[in-house]
Amino acid sequence: MNYMRRFLSILKYTGLTLAAILLLVFVGGFLFTSLSPQFGGSPTEAQVASYEKSGHFEKGLFVNNTPTSMEMDWPTIKTLLRDYVVGVPNLAPENLLPVLKVDSLSIVNRPDTLTRLTWFGHSAFLLEMEGKNILLDPMFGDSPSPVSWLGSHRFTEGLPIEIEQLPAIDAVFFSHDHYDHLDYESVMRLKDKVKDFYVPLGVGAHLVAWGVAEDKIHEMNWWEETTHENLQIVCTPARHFSGRGITNRFSTLWGSWVIKGTYANIYFSGDSGYGPHFKEIGQKYGPFDAALMECGQYDLRWHNIHMLPEETAQGAIDLNAKVMMPIHWGAFVLALHAWKDPIDRVTKEAAVLGMPIATPKIGERLIVGQPDFPMERWWDSLN
Repeated sequence: MNYMRRFLSILKYTGLTLAAILLLVFVGGFLFTSLSPQFGGSPTEAQVASYEKSGHFEKGLFVNNTPTSMEMDWPTIKTLLRDYVVGVPNLAPENLLPVLKVDSLSIVNRPDTLTRLTWFGHSAFLLEMEGKNILLDPMFGDSPSPVSWLGSHRFTEGLPIEIEQLPAIDAVFFSHDHYDHLDYESVMRLKDKVKDFYVPLGVGAHLVAWGVAEDKIHEMNWWEETTHENLQIVCTPARHFSGRGITNRFSTLWGSWVIKGTYANIYFSGDSGYGPHFKEIGQKYGPFDAALMECGQYDLRWHNIHMLPEETAQGAIDLNAKVMMPIHWGAFVLALHAWKDPIDRVTKEAAVLGMPIATPKIGERLIVGQPDFPMERWWDSLN
């Protein structure tokens, strides 16, 4: 009898201890997500009320134009868990990827008629256009997560040019608020040298929380047009989702961008599943001299929010692009495919479709409008 009492007592206190640990973990997680600045801010009640007029805001959440389910059934979850446990070969390169360095003086002294694109890996770019310096999804951190020690790490050491070496930035464009596109540390290091920020609806709340002056932030709806001096700016649709925490999915809008000047017309896809929006954008604002197209971090189980490489090439055709460049690869492990798969598959499909494709190294400049754009298969020699 005494043994039974002792056993029940041990069970009781073990249960209490586990409950206390779970409570501490829950409270700690809640405080971390509530108080840590990396998670950003939230739109005001007045802003949320205004989103009702956007045309794609239902029951307090933004929605895609094309019906897009985010649900996963239990068999799908089981296969995902199995794949994570078993692993996929060559998820990351064995050695650091090469990075070509950019001299800040070459940015300052370029001709205004020259349009150049410099890839930083993943979806981050420096766009030099009409005498202006523009950054696209400048995620310059080492890990696409709230804290640097969590998640995958960048495939390169250093960037083509460090933030502190960049000259004044005329405009920054963000496609949505996921960590691999909107990075807290990068914004904190950049914000004092940026003139204007262009973001989809709701994303400005994060920038305000991080100390960016409100008069620098321009929130835009899909199909909304504006100008940045002599550039035409259009926020265009994408098929994706948003959110930086457990409870704020779909609370801000996601999108793509058209940036058109006198000498070049650029399309930046952000993140997107394939859909009819590409053809619609191409009909309204094409042809494009260069289309920067998402290609990577895909899976058949979520291809409605991240295109497969073959869809990426078709999307560029739909847009009426003169040349496409695959992005959203070459920096982080965010999906269960070998790191070379995106570029191998998209170059093969582009050849089939007759879609010209540029494949610059990280830091190598793509001069828009010139026929001899980078096409070297530089990744073939890497493991």
